[in-house]
Amino acid sequence: MKPFTFSLGIHPINWVGEDVREHGADTTYEQILDDIQRLGLTGTEMGRKYPADTAVLREELGKRGIQLVSQWKSVLFSDPAYREAELEGYRKHAEFLQSMGSKVISTAEVGGSLHFDPRRTPNETEVLRLDEAGWQSLATGLNAAGKIAAEYGLKLAYHHHGGTVVEQPEEIDKLMELTDPAYVHLLFDTGHAYYGGANPLDVLNKHYDRIAYIHLKDIRQSVLDEARFEQADFVTCIRKGVFTVPGDGCLDFAPVLQELTARGYNGWAMLEGEQDPATHNPYEYAKEAIRYLTSLNKSN
Repeated sequence: MKPFTFSLGIHPINWVGEDVREHGADTTYEQILDDIQRLGLTGTEMGRKYPADTAVLREELGKRGIQLVSQWKSVLFSDPAYREAELEGYRKHAEFLQSMGSKVISTAEVGGSLHFDPRRTPNETEVLRLDEAGWQSLATGLNAAGKIAAEYGLKLAYHHHGGTVVEQPEEIDKLMELTDPAYVHLLFDTGHAYYGGANPLDVLNKHYDRIAYIHLKDIRQSVLDEARFEQADFVTCIRKGVFTVPGDGCLDFAPVLQELTARGYNGWAMLEGEQDPATHNPYEYAKEAIRYLTSLNKSN
């Protein structure tokens, strides 16, 4: 019998940083996939160390019984000048994920962010929040991208994310209000919800009907408090170790699991730690997170 109503997977970001490139720089994809198999998990997202050759990737995942669940896609829809090129890139992304049997596209707007917006210089220190025109343009682009995703049997799952323009609870609310629920779904991330100032359970309950995909991530409160006091940016927060796996931080996952179970959520939920693997062994941390979540589920 499955321990959860949902399928539990894990993101390779536990082994290799995406925003902090030195984290796991020498780790091989074979090590990551072997660890995932040892953990007994059957789902992963695309990571920067995974083979770029689709045939090789399919073979390496297949022989370990692992499904490619999704891959992050940055978009710049808040600026209309980028929309057509961005939609063309989105279609190619959808083609790849469909070929791998994936069902969701993790999608995030990078316009206005510090570390991802190609129009901004490295010495800027604050996220540039969207004006009304930017919001409208973002919604238009996401609705169009969501239709492209649907053509390929995929769902656009919008990832509210630290250090971006859809980070705070009111920004998540606004995005959900402005976009078409038939084409724009939500990637609910417990850690990013809390980082952005929300109670994760509130976001889950408020927007459950839009949720197509989940990331389970914890927060170290003391690190977050220190980072806020220092006015540290998002990437600095990761370097400080603000994120960890469920059960190792300040978040209470019991009500989240209880809610997901009660509602019968049957999609994917991915374990995420996003911390330095040299000091936080990814396999051991993931093993403890699985034990923690399983124990919570049994007590519900």
